[in-house]
Amino acid sequence: MNEKLKGLHVDYLFQAVLCLETMEECYNFFEDLCTVPELKALSQRLQVAKMLHEHKVYSEIVQATGASTATISRVNRSLSYGCDGYQVVFDRVKDEGKDEGKAE
Repeated sequence: MNEKLKGLHVDYLFQAVLCLETMEECYNFFEDLCTVPELKALSQRLQVAKMLHEHKVYSEIVQATGASTATISRVNRSLSYGCDGYQVVFDRVKDEGKDEGKAE
């Protein structure tokens, strides 16, 4: 983890995110927390990361997301040399999708 990020305020933010339980709660919290452009930028980066993870090419990602090649490069660098945060999300979102299809 990047020690420059570590701090009480960031810890509190992450605790807040972890306590959200529903998609509606997430929408409400992030709408209050972020401006529309900030939220769109975050979601765009995650979509870029997902597409890079799926081995899509830059031109396809630009067309699908509207992200600049500079943004795609930064996200790609995080995927290659980062803390594996994206991978954790990809694995868990995929696993949750499997659970949703199961009969109870």
